[in-house]
Amino acid sequence: MKFTKMQGCGNDYIYVNGFEERIACDEKPWLVRRLSDRHFGAGGDGVIFINPSEEADFEMEMYNADGSRAEMCGNGIRCVAKYVYDKGLTDSTHISVVSAGKVKYLDLTVERNPEIPDERGRVTRVRVNMGSPVLEPALIPVEASGNQAVNEPIMVDGREYRMTCVSMGNPHAVLFAGGVAEMKLEEIGPLFENHARFPRRVNTEFAEILDRRNCFMRVWERGSGETLACGTGCCATVVAGVLNGLMDAAVTVKVLGGELFIEWDRERNLVYMTGPAVTVYEGEV
Repeated sequence: MKFTKMQGCGNDYIYVNGFEERIACDEKPWLVRRLSDRHFGAGGDGVIFINPSEEADFEMEMYNADGSRAEMCGNGIRCVAKYVYDKGLTDSTHISVVSAGKVKYLDLTVERNPEIPDERGRVTRVRVNMGSPVLEPALIPVEASGNQAVNEPIMVDGREYRMTCVSMGNPHAVLFAGGVAEMKLEEIGPLFENHARFPRRVNTEFAEILDRRNCFMRVWERGSGETLACGTGCCATVVAGVLNGLMDAAVTVKVLGGELFIEWDRERNLVYMTGPAVTVYEGEV
């Protein structure tokens, strides 16, 4: 089976061309765990199959490193866009991709070598319309008393934290704090991920406000652990920051693997994410 290793801000996945490779559904969780292993496999935060679709131009079938299915990945979907353009599966710089039944629309930035007039070029950045943030607790899902979980108290390991919960196609709990760089996410992350108030587990963002247009964020992703970036997590962080009056609606989110620019169009209630997409190498297993 051929594959491509790609990353967006260090959030790395193994990409498989579902047009050509046929893997039985019951074999995929085992295969994902094997490929994602950073010691015995190619290594990554998970595996993404790029498939044909009747709902959109392409389907993104995404798995976490532990073999569990995931609904959406912001960094992953940008790399899907780069893959399908660079591999010649599309000539369009505006495409649609469906994941877990939700269609996203992407605009591709293509760079060409001016010394090669007929060069097709390669995608370097992608802007994604991530859709509307979901704030209703039952739809995130999270157990909460009100119609939104904004600055909501939660007890974890005997300590009270304040979280704001958002779904960007997958569930997020955002916490604002100082000293984020020194936090021991390997200890606290699993406690949030598997907390009883999150029936489908949760991705947890620990964000530190730098100013109203900049923040630093670390993320513990369900099924993968701490990753260098999380696109949907960056989107959720900005939405949470606006809801708590801490941020403007256009913010650069700095993560361990780079930066993503997030915009929340409040009038249309749409979140846009812009960031890089990079091919690391091609492989075969």
